[in-house]
Amino acid sequence: QVQLVESGGGLVQAGGSLRVSCAVSGRAFSVYVMGWFRQAPGKEREFVAAITWSGDSTYYADSAKGRFTISRDNAKNTVYLHMNSLKPEDTAVYYCGALRSGSFYQKYAYEYWGQGTQVTVSS
Repeated sequence: QVQLVESGGGLVQAGGSLRVSCAVSGRAFSVYVMGWFRQAPGKEREFVAAITWSGDSTYYADSAKGRFTISRDNAKNTVYLHMNSLKPEDTAVYYCGALRSGSFYQKYAYEYWGQGTQVTVSS
């Protein structure tokens, strides 16, 4: 089992920055990729960014490229999503997921999820 706990969400004005974190515990050695997804009210959960457990590869949705950065801290077993130039359309619950195999951009491939953290961007 892998346990994921997100934190760091909140309210920020448009153009501002925020960092959300995902603490990983349990059988973390079995994880291949860590991903961030988000879900706005009435919408499907969508891919935002992903990073291999080794940290040597990162992937971004077009909406995140140039504004968001995914990173990880090996010592803390924590994955971060740094978000800059936030827009009201970035408002959503942000979830981290752990993938052992499969396509990193497909939410159905992720076996473990955190409880989510709310990010609200005001205009």
